[in-house]
Amino acid sequence: MSVVGIDLGFQSCYVAVARAGGIETVANEYSDRTCISFGPKNRSIGAAAKSQVISNAKNTVQSFKRFHGRAFSDPFVQAEKASLAYELVQLPTGSTGIKAMYMEEERNFTIEQVTGMLLTKLKETAENALKKPVVDCVVSVPCFYTDAERRSVMDATQIAGLNCLRLINETTAVALAYGIYKQDLPALEEKPRNVVFVDMGHSAYQVSVCAFNKGKLKVLATAFDTTLGGRKFDEVLVEYFCEEFGKKYKLDIKSKIRALLRLYQECERLKKLMSANASDLPMNIECFMNDIDVSGTMNRGKFLEMCEGLLARVEPPLRSVLEQAKLKKEDIYAVEIVGGTTRIPAVKEKISKFFGKEVSTTLNADEAVARGCALQCAILSPAFKVREFSITDLIPYPISLRWNSDCEVFPKNHAAPFSKVLTFYRKEPFTLEAYYSSPKELPYPDPAIAHFLVQKVTPQTDGSSSKVKVKVRVNIHGIFSVSSASLVEVHKSDENEEPMETDQHAKEEEVTDSLLPAAQNPHGAQLEQQQTQPENKTCQADSKDKKVDQPPQAKKAKVKTTTVDLPIENQLVWQIGKDMLNLFIENEGKMIMQDKLEKERNDAKNAVEEYVYEMRDKLCGVYEKFVSEDDRNSFTLKLEDTEIWLYEDGEDQPKQIYIDKLAELKTLGQPIQARFQESEERPKAFEDLGKQIQQYMKAVHAFKAKDELYEHLDEGDVAKVEKSTNEAMEWMNNNLNLQNKRSLTLDPVIKAKDIQAKAKELASICNPIVNKPKPKVELPKEEQKPTEPNGPLDGQGDAGSGTQPPEQGSAPTATEKKLPEMDID
Repeated sequence: MSVVGIDLGFQSCYVAVARAGGIETVANEYSDRTCISFGPKNRSIGAAAKSQVISNAKNTVQSFKRFHGRAFSDPFVQAEKASLAYELVQLPTGSTGIKAMYMEEERNFTIEQVTGMLLTKLKETAENALKKPVVDCVVSVPCFYTDAERRSVMDATQIAGLNCLRLINETTAVALAYGIYKQDLPALEEKPRNVVFVDMGHSAYQVSVCAFNKGKLKVLATAFDTTLGGRKFDEVLVEYFCEEFGKKYKLDIKSKIRALLRLYQECERLKKLMSANASDLPMNIECFMNDIDVSGTMNRGKFLEMCEGLLARVEPPLRSVLEQAKLKKEDIYAVEIVGGTTRIPAVKEKISKFFGKEVSTTLNADEAVARGCALQCAILSPAFKVREFSITDLIPYPISLRWNSDCEVFPKNHAAPFSKVLTFYRKEPFTLEAYYSSPKELPYPDPAIAHFLVQKVTPQTDGSSSKVKVKVRVNIHGIFSVSSASLVEVHKSDENEEPMETDQHAKEEEVTDSLLPAAQNPHGAQLEQQQTQPENKTCQADSKDKKVDQPPQAKKAKVKTTTVDLPIENQLVWQIGKDMLNLFIENEGKMIMQDKLEKERNDAKNAVEEYVYEMRDKLCGVYEKFVSEDDRNSFTLKLEDTEIWLYEDGEDQPKQIYIDKLAELKTLGQPIQARFQESEERPKAFEDLGKQIQQYMKAVHAFKAKDELYEHLDEGDVAKVEKSTNEAMEWMNNNLNLQNKRSLTLDPVIKAKDIQAKAKELASICNPIVNKPKPKVELPKEEQKPTEPNGPLDGQGDAGSGTQPPEQGSAPTATEKKLPEMDID
């Protein structure tokens, strides 16, 4: 079973896999850029797509991660539209889509489909590393993602054929990668160790403070700036050089998207250079725009002056996270930084200055998230035995429910995953509307989460309101749902009537759901809220409450309760329907097959091109002696014609055409290659046969000389060896003479395989004779007195007992086999 963690970044993606020796990162920044390019025949993903950002700008999509779960009318989407080379469109559902030319047809893709394509590539990368299929995975998302965004990413994993065991917040994944390796964490009863994690990547800035105890991690608070990242610093440089080059060279760079994209690439490179170098650095771009070469300079001091506004945004989330967690700066044990943008010295300095201590860079800035994801996957997977480590995450925004009134179900920073049970009194079906109750905190314009219709609610037999228990939860992915609803029916029975057995689930609910007194709302509905319980844990009834050996009391009417599960209809924000999701999965399968077919076609074409270049070079090199001048000239001409055809009519042909073209060339080239190959192998084959003949001749001479080594051999057999050896020598000399007289441009008289066959034939005749062992001389038998054996001889058990001693080093039984234990020390 595969154990894979995926860091689905804004600019780059990383994949980490768990092995018996620990966690290994298998995808780097170069191989898996968050980029997809659509072409007339196939898709290119990763580095292959990155190289087409400028040449195929309108059909190469990147920076699409932040469009998950967003409406096309979203102000963020509209603001981003202007800076994109590709086109965003409004889909029939109102969500954001991407328009591209694929297979020479204009297509609209959902964000889930595009992310699914990227995940398909990452899945393939992991499978190549593990040499086995990949299904289970853990995928990271920013901690500020809303329900709609999380569900959108979950749909993308399904399109890619992945089973996402958990969507984990990026800072939580980093915290896990940090904490699970620590051997000196305080014990559970001791004061926890508080560590701040700062992650500033290409597009966003996230901060979390976590409390660590031995085998335990709890996220106390998170804060973020959803638009502060490396690309904002790039934009500062781009704006400066647009203005600079506009004045200096009279160029309107923003009017040409390709020129703008090139400038972005150069500014990103310059920014990275300035992180390591404080001196003046040049910016030179050849044939930048209108065949004009441009140049400029920048240094770190000037750059930081221009970025003052951005650097001022570093501190507020740091202050916010301490306030939320009710901690002081001196309560913080360490500050760990990850993310590419934290390499900017000024950013690092701001963080260090705020906390009054040196920041720690022990974690890999690029790979820490993927490594944490892989560790979480190993913990959730039965395939690995990992040190126990519990993770308690939190809910970044307060969640409320609305029916006839409003109730905050999960406050901000509430632990997750978590479940609560609410009790309603209703006579008919009712709707619950879930929404984020602090819309100002959202990086998202729509606070709505979903509508949940609880169906088939009926009044009691006496016409009174029925008791309805509704379970709401935030699951392991951070997604809110109304997971179940049940109708509680209460029946009174006569004292002599046999008690009806109540549903076991109901019994458990009575134990689990300690309810507060009901509160009457203005609309006649009663709401009872369960005391909160973490998911996957049950409360035990206090044994002190049990009454033992009580005196008999007067008989009372018995009360029987039964529960009936109620169907719930979900109306989610921007949720892809099942039918549509299945269609996307089917389409992804078709595109994967098309990519595979196109790869095979290109491989066949490349094989023809490689053969042309290889043979043309060798005809004037190592093959020169093995082909006549006329044949060489005609073959060279054929190769030149094929090369011209490849770049003209043969540019875009079916796979079979290339296969046939290669076969046609090989009919001319194969005999030449074979003659060369034979000339390389034949001398060695003759030499081996000659050595073999000499060995047998020596054996014959030794026999004739009465050598005691061979004196036991039969004279007739030795004569047979001598005859066979002489015949083989004559055969070899004849063929050697004929071959020496033959031109190298003609097929050989004798081939290496024929010589090897002759050597094998000779060996089959001579070896049994010359290697015949001497007969053993029997010694006269001496009478031996019978002795009683003390025990089994030669390690054998008693034949009659039916028992055998245990074998040393025997294979373990099925019960002795253990799961691979991942080394995390």
